[in-house]
Amino acid sequence: MLILSKRSYFINSAKIYILACLMAVMPFMVSANEKVIISHGFSTFGELKYDNDFQHLNYVNPDAPKGGEIAIWSQGTFDSMNPYSSKGRSGALSSIFFETLLTSTADEVGSVYCFMCKTLEYPDDLSWVIFNLRPEVTFSDGLPMTAADVDFSYKLFLNEGLVSFRAVLSELVESTEVLNAHKIKFVFKADAPKRDRIETAGGLPVFSKKWFADNDAGLDESRLDAAVGTGAYMLESYDVNQEIVYERNANYWAKELNFSKGRNNFDRIRVEYFGDSNAAFEGFKAGAYTFRIENSSKQWATAYDFPALQRGDIVKKELSDGTIATGQSFVMNLRRDKFKDKRVREALGLMFNFEWSNKTLFYGLYARIHSFWENSELAAVGVPEGKELELLKTLVDEGVLAKELLTDSAVMAASSGARQMDRANLKLASKLLDEAGWLVGDDGMRRKDGKELEVEFMEASPAFDRIVNPIVENLRSLGVNAKLNRIDYSQYTNRTRAFDFDIITDSFGMSYEPGSGLKQYFGSKTAETSLFNSMGISSPAIDRLIDVITRTESKADLVIAVRALDRVLRAEKFWIPQWYKDVHTVAYFDMFEHPDPLPPYSLGYLDFWWVNPEKEAALRAKGAI
Repeated sequence: MLILSKRSYFINSAKIYILACLMAVMPFMVSANEKVIISHGFSTFGELKYDNDFQHLNYVNPDAPKGGEIAIWSQGTFDSMNPYSSKGRSGALSSIFFETLLTSTADEVGSVYCFMCKTLEYPDDLSWVIFNLRPEVTFSDGLPMTAADVDFSYKLFLNEGLVSFRAVLSELVESTEVLNAHKIKFVFKADAPKRDRIETAGGLPVFSKKWFADNDAGLDESRLDAAVGTGAYMLESYDVNQEIVYERNANYWAKELNFSKGRNNFDRIRVEYFGDSNAAFEGFKAGAYTFRIENSSKQWATAYDFPALQRGDIVKKELSDGTIATGQSFVMNLRRDKFKDKRVREALGLMFNFEWSNKTLFYGLYARIHSFWENSELAAVGVPEGKELELLKTLVDEGVLAKELLTDSAVMAASSGARQMDRANLKLASKLLDEAGWLVGDDGMRRKDGKELEVEFMEASPAFDRIVNPIVENLRSLGVNAKLNRIDYSQYTNRTRAFDFDIITDSFGMSYEPGSGLKQYFGSKTAETSLFNSMGISSPAIDRLIDVITRTESKADLVIAVRALDRVLRAEKFWIPQWYKDVHTVAYFDMFEHPDPLPPYSLGYLDFWWVNPEKEAALRAKGAI
C-alpha cells in the first residue's frame, strides 16, 4: 500500500470463500502462451470473501435509514481543501470527494474489489492490468468519468504527488494506455514488486481532468476550491478555522451499488474546529458536535460525569478494536548530529516511565507499544529462529546488519518502576551517555566538545503537557537540557515539514500485508524528503528487508520478512514507543446506531453508522442538540 497523503487511511482485511472466488474468476486465452484472468477483485495470498453477486457487505445494515447529521471535531486550523499537497494545512476529511477504482472491506485482509470498475483483467505474471470501468460513474458535477480521467489522475500523482509517493509509483508503473472511454491499461515494470501492482494502480484517487483544466489547478498547491470527485459527499460550505460541512450527493452514482448499501447514511457531516482538546471537550458537553472519539485517558476516566451524560442524552461506550496499534511514539530526528549515536537515543528512551505514566496519568487504560506491528502476528518476538534467522543471517553475511541481531531478543520498550524516576534506568542512561562522550560538568549538565546536550520536545497539543513534562524532569536529572516547546498548529505543520525539530510525537500506521509503502516510511531513497519518514532513517539492511517483503509470494514468507524488519527497526531505537488500547473509546448523543457486531478492522462511524430519526427528534424536542 502506498500512502498518498498524511490524511489517507486504507482499511485492509481477512479472507475465505474459495468457491465464490472460483465462480467469479474466469480465465481465458488471449494467445497461445498467455492466460488472462477476468475477475471482480484481487487477493494476493487468500481468496476473495465476497462473490461477484453479493447483495451487501456482511457488516452493514442494508436497511439503515438515510438522513440526519453527524458532527465531529478537529483541532487547530486549515487553509486548504487539497489533501494531496505538502503546502498548506488541509481541512479535515477533505479527501472525502475522491474514490478509487478498487475498494477494500473492513472484514478481511489483503483483498481489493472492483468499485468504479466492473471487472479487471490481468495475466498470471501480473505484467499488466486492465480496468473495465463502469459507464454509470459520474463526477458530482454530473459529467461522466472516463478512462481519460483515470489516466490524467495517474500522471498527476506521478508528476506532482508527494515526493516519496512519486518515487515509489515510478518504480511500479511503466506506462498507461487508454484503450477506449471505459477501458484503461496499466503496464508494470518487469522488476516491480508483483504484490503492489494491481492494488497501487487501482488505489489511485480519480480526479476530473476537465475540472483541473478549467481551473488551471495543480495537485501540489494549497487551495480552498475543492476539486470535483465521484464520492458520496460534496462540499456544502466552510468557514476557515471554524467549520466544514459536507453534504450527501443525492445523485451519487453508486447509491444502489452493493458496496454502498447500508453506507453513506448521513445527509450531512459537519466538522467543528477547536483550538485545543479541552475546548473541544467543553464544546461536546454543550452540544456543539455530536460524536467524539476520546483519546484522553484522564477525561475518559474522570470527566464523563456532566449533566447530558447523567440525563442519558449522551452514550459512553468502549467498542472492540482489532486493528494494528498506530505505532504512536516520540520520534527523534536522526538528521541532527546529537541523535546519530544509538547510545544517546537509548538513553533518552530510558527516561520515559510508561508504567508510572499509565498508573498516574492514564488511569491504567493503556498497554505499551513495543512493535511497529503491535497487536498482530507480524510483531517480532524473542530471539530470531528458523527462516527469520536465515533471512537475517544473509544480511549479516552481506555486511549490512550487525551480527548481534542474530542472537539478541527483539528490543522491547524500557520498563520502569513505580516512581517517576526509575533509579536503575537513570544509572543505565548515565552510563550510555558517558560512553557516548556526553559528560557531566560542574553545573550538572552534559556536554561534548564544549556543546551542551539540548533536547526539545515539540508539541502542538496542550494535552501532552502533563505527559512530556515528567520526561523533561527525568532528562534534566540525567544532565540533559530538555524542554517542552508547545507551538501553534501552523508553526507545527511548517516545522515538521521542514524537519526542523528534535523530538515530535508521530504515528506509523502499518498494514497487515505491507508492501512498497514501507519505502515511504523507512526507505533510504526518500529519507530526506518523505513526510512519513519523520526520523530520517536510512539503512541498507532496512532497504533490503523492504525489498524482500515486497517480493514475497506467500503469506508465511511475508510474516517472516515483516517480523525481521520489525526487529531491525526496533534495534535502531529512533523512537520512544508510547501506548495503545484495543478498544475504541467513544461518546455520542444517543441518536446514532451501528451494526452489532462491528467488523474487526474499522469503527466505521462515518461510514456505516446511522441516525435513528425518533431518537434524534426526542433530543431536539428537549433542546439537547
